[in-house]
Amino acid sequence: MIANIVKPGNNTYGVLAYLFDKGRANEHTDQHVVASWDSFIPDPGPWDSPGHKQRLAQLTKALDLRVVQAGDKAPAGHVWHCSLRAAPEDRILTDAEWATIARRILHATGIAPDGDPDGCRWVAVRHADDHIHIVATKVRGDLRPARNWNDYHRAMTELTSIEKHFGLTQVPRGPEAAAGTPAAKRPTGAEQEKAKRLGHTATARERLRHTVRATLSHAQDLDDFFNLLADAGLQVETRTLPSGDLGGYKVALPDEHPPIWYSGSKLATDLSLPQIRKRLAAADVPADPAPSPAGRPSPNPWHQATAAAERIPHHLTHADDPAVQAHLAVFGEVLYALPAHAPIPLKAELQRAALTFEHAAHTRAQAGHQHARALRGALKGMRHQPAELTGLAMLLDVAIVVVLATQRRSALRHHDRQVAAARQTLIHLQAAYDQLAPASLVQLAGRKPSEHAARRYARVVSEVLPAYAEQIVTDPAWPALTATLAAAEAAGHEPATVVQQAAQQRSLDDVKSASEVLVWRIQRLGQRHAPGSGTRAAQAAGSRPQAPHVPSSSPSGRSR
Repeated sequence: MIANIVKPGNNTYGVLAYLFDKGRANEHTDQHVVASWDSFIPDPGPWDSPGHKQRLAQLTKALDLRVVQAGDKAPAGHVWHCSLRAAPEDRILTDAEWATIARRILHATGIAPDGDPDGCRWVAVRHADDHIHIVATKVRGDLRPARNWNDYHRAMTELTSIEKHFGLTQVPRGPEAAAGTPAAKRPTGAEQEKAKRLGHTATARERLRHTVRATLSHAQDLDDFFNLLADAGLQVETRTLPSGDLGGYKVALPDEHPPIWYSGSKLATDLSLPQIRKRLAAADVPADPAPSPAGRPSPNPWHQATAAAERIPHHLTHADDPAVQAHLAVFGEVLYALPAHAPIPLKAELQRAALTFEHAAHTRAQAGHQHARALRGALKGMRHQPAELTGLAMLLDVAIVVVLATQRRSALRHHDRQVAAARQTLIHLQAAYDQLAPASLVQLAGRKPSEHAARRYARVVSEVLPAYAEQIVTDPAWPALTATLAAAEAAGHEPATVVQQAAQQRSLDDVKSASEVLVWRIQRLGQRHAPGSGTRAAQAAGSRPQAPHVPSSSPSGRSR
């Protein structure tokens, strides 16, 4: 939650008139009082309601009563105005909850302490789902000025407690905020109105932010970043300091004449030049993978990215918040990178998935966080190796699981807007997967083994996964699974072991196609170095007699 305490003024009527008016772009709706110092004060209501102006004048007179009584002793700027805004992913608070929050802020700042009959007069006004405004006049009942010294810092401290009490997004403050990256900048009402007038579904700020994020996911260094921005059609200007160092950059849409410029920090704090430098430095790993030992294939960055992403659901449950945020931040970067590697029919869905996940994660992670290095390194490797259909399908399969886990984590914290954004991300990822998977499976099935080998693999599945065996061997993806098992076995892996390991990674109870899930898991497992013959024999002996325990990590039934 964010608080903004406006510079003191003297026009009580003017502030109230704005709050109850329709707004500069008709953004104010259902204007009403949620709380006040006196439950019997007149509520002006919406600007076009009957008797609005009369009630507005009455409310102003009541608020200003003590100011008039104090005369020359009243403070020069007697109007105290504070707005409180919830984070975009937070649930919509009720009027009663906002009333409680307003009273807590007024108590913490010294404007109207609890139990103080001489506290200042005040009113809390709501004209949108996500925020309220508190207006007070800074003269107490004893006609002395309010004791609101250091009110902003007191409000920040109280907001931290409020966020915990109501289960809202924890906003970093003080030293913690300096180490993190806040959410994307919210478009103004005027920007939204302009986009609507021009027939755009997103504002200029949002379109620019998406392009800059997507470009950054492919950039190697700053020069590459600016060149890629220009290649994407944006107007780009950089600012040079007197020392000759680069001091900042700004971008504008190609169709803006004259251009309306946005600096990186105006798009999102993590897109400022200092944060981009940190992010590029964090991704500064060798472009080419280290040479592999003789006889072993070079690591596939798509498989490495899948393996790193596969561990994120565990981190969401067991890691501390900075680590969780770091993993989600880099996973968001991966989503922004995917459209460039995907077939044309999938690009739009993947772009929408990246946009909606930004709101689902709403991270504030530091760019170089150590916990995200594996996925960030794989992301850089992906830029140098084109995606095969199976590699992309495998990563999408895991991406869906990550978003499901993110949705569950948000639901447990009652972050309704994040839950809704995660749900939209899932829709787009599922649509992309459903378009891609059939072709990938057909491609794999073209390498299916002999009927004799297929029957042997069916016996393995029956021994290791008896509860799912019939479903798996009758699934349309079964030929692709046999081909995958054959490839893993040719690489030196014991089929029963990889089947068991793949099944243990995630529950098969809530999936539409267990065979598909096993295909992608075994594809990645097959890339690992095969154990020696003695180890394989021990693994085989331990894997056949019992079915694996498969814990469910999905918060809701997965549709595949």
